[in-house]
Amino acid sequence: FVKHLEKLRKNNSTIFVAGNGGSATTASTIANDLGFDIIKKTKTKKPFRFLSLTDNNGVLSAISNDVGYENIFLNQLKIHFRPKKDAILILSASGNSRNLIEAAKWVKKKNGIIFSILGFDGGKIKKMSDFPIHIKTKKSEYGIVEDIQLIINHTLAHWCQNKF
Repeated sequence: FVKHLEKLRKNNSTIFVAGNGGSATTASTIANDLGFDIIKKTKTKKPFRFLSLTDNNGVLSAISNDVGYENIFLNQLKIHFRPKKDAILILSASGNSRNLIEAAKWVKKKNGIIFSILGFDGGKIKKMSDFPIHIKTKKSEYGIVEDIQLIINHTLAHWCQNKF
């Protein structure tokens, strides 16, 4: 997981982050902690390019209203994603949210890389992911999945801060 994130950093690739509910706020946190926070704490000249797809309320509500909630991540990727260069990190408890599946299908078609941090049984996203981290939980244990997603984020951020 980390080796491939590092390759993306070296290639100046963007890693888009997406999730719903609690995972949406974790997507924002990851973009901050693995983006800005690493620059702030290390002064590196080569940061990660993390971008949360959950942070623009105007864009999210326009896409949802005009073409459907299932397209909120897909349509943003169609604008910003660079085929064969960029990646997506999907955060999900179930791994079965339609908007995340649509984004993953499109990234796959564009020869992008799919990372994921998933709970429950991993769902459809686990099968689509190039680099899944699967947190096996009961189907109702959202909180545990979201907590572990944050732990993984903080572990990655601190590891990168020490390395850079």
